Amino acid sequence: MKSLHLAKVDDLEKLLTMVAAFHAEMGFDTDQTHRKNALMPLLEGSPYGAIWLIGPKLAPVGYIVITFTWSVEFGGLDSFLDEIYIRPAVRRRGMGAEALGAIANTLKSSGIRAMNLEVDRQNVMAQEFYHRAQFTSRDHYLLMCRPL
Repeated sequence: MKSLHLAKVDDLEKLLTMVAAFHAEMGFDTDQTHRKNALMPLLEGSPYGAIWLIGPKLAPVGYIVITFTWSVEFGGLDSFLDEIYIRPAVRRRGMGAEALGAIANTLKSSGIRAMNLEVDRQNVMAQEFYHRAQFTSRDHYLLMCRPL
């Protein structure tokens, strides 16, 4: 996909705008400092994840954040789709699906064994999107969280 670019530090301002919009849409209680502190390590090359811009590099329409973990079950490095966002004005044109497919191919060719995600149980549209992108629910499992 030609319109998918690994984000770097100089992309911070573009990302902050989109991340703020996504977090507001999702009802996440984050502020600009929180978002900047969460993005900077990934933009600076942290081995724990990466961010890709979707669309033209100078005027992206979205982003994808992937983080990395280790899975004994899957036999190695796996990933977590932490966030995917497409600006509302250009949604439902296939850009998110195309970007997600390209990311999946890149991860697979890099030896990543699986990509996981969480989705709101009430967000049927997002669930359908992920099913079309070849994600399956693991009905016997429940994602749980303990903030530290």
